[in-house]
Parts: sequence; C-alpha cells; structure tokens
Amino acid sequence: MSYVLLALAAFVAAASAAPQVLTGVAHAPVAVEEYDPHPQYSFSYNVNDALTGDSKGQTETRDGDVVQGSYSLVEADGSRRVVDYTADPVNGFNAVVHKEAAVAHAPVAVAHAPVAVAHY
Repeated sequence: MSYVLLALAAFVAAASAAPQVLTGVAHAPVAVEEYDPHPQYSFSYNVNDALTGDSKGQTETRDGDVVQGSYSLVEADGSRRVVDYTADPVNGFNAVVHKEAAVAHAPVAVAHAPVAVAHY
C-alpha cells in the first residue's frame, strides 16, 4: 500500500511540474521621438552681478546644421575674452578668440592739506 501512495505522490508531483502556458504578454510602451529635419533656435543671456563681479553673456543661433554664436566673460585680470564661433558639417567647429584690454580707470588725485610748520 505504501508503494501505491508513493507512486501516486510522484505522479501528482510530476504532473504539477509541467510548464505553464502564458495566456497574455505585457509589452513595454514605446516612446516616440519627434525628429526635426531642419532644427532652428536662437537664444541669448547676459549676467552683470555687481556683488560678485560676475560679467558674462552668450548668444547663439541655429539654422539647420549651421550654428553661429559668441560668448564673453571677464577674466581675473579684468580683461574681457570674446569668443566668436561657427559650426557646420563642412568645416566643423571653428572659434576665434579676441581679448579686450581691461578698462583702466584714471588715478584719482588726492589733494593733501598743507602741513603746519612751527618756527621757534
């Protein structure tokens, strides 16, 4: 009798181990990216912070595959660096850097009061 129960248990175990059939498969959502064959944009900004001394700016435009722009900043020595750049599929990225001298302020003349001289 114990052999019959053991055989029955083995049969039930083998039958329940059969592969399960999946009835539905969930697909991940597909994100569609918009493609612009002729992108165009233009932007600019300027910063002049008297508290920190930060002074910089940038302008840029794009028309298709051609990008043109410039940016500027004040360097530690007080001079201004200006970079004009272009980028296109034929010539790649090209930049021209200009350095403008620091603005020199005229020295302030200090008038001293005459010194009193005592004669004995």
